[in-house]
Amino acid sequence: MKITCGTDIIEIDRIKENVEMIGESFLNRVFTIKEIEYCESKKIQKYQHYAARFAGKEAIFKAISTYLKNKYEIEWKDIEIIDTKEGKPEVRLYKRVDKIEQIDISLSHCKAYATAYAIVIGN
Repeated sequence: MKITCGTDIIEIDRIKENVEMIGESFLNRVFTIKEIEYCESKKIQKYQHYAARFAGKEAIFKAISTYLKNKYEIEWKDIEIIDTKEGKPEVRLYKRVDKIEQIDISLSHCKAYATAYAIVIGN
């Protein structure tokens, strides 16, 4: 068994600026429809949730990098982070990555920053 981890932190204003300046083009390149629906449902706090998911995807990229043949093997929307009914973020990979058995993620945000920590269990 092999355990790898990844972490990321991002300024929420950076994501807000991208959403406001680039708009749907940015959102549709980085986030799945379910992620967009979830974040938009958060109204005034939507940028915190977008930023947390962005950081989550970066943390996952870092954690799975040792399993990839090249870094372009996985794209933004191949990773989806959706909350379970209990409110825990859950990762779905839409592209198979050999040897990965499980991915766990923790997301957090405050007024200015969002952060994520991912753990990958593989062979």
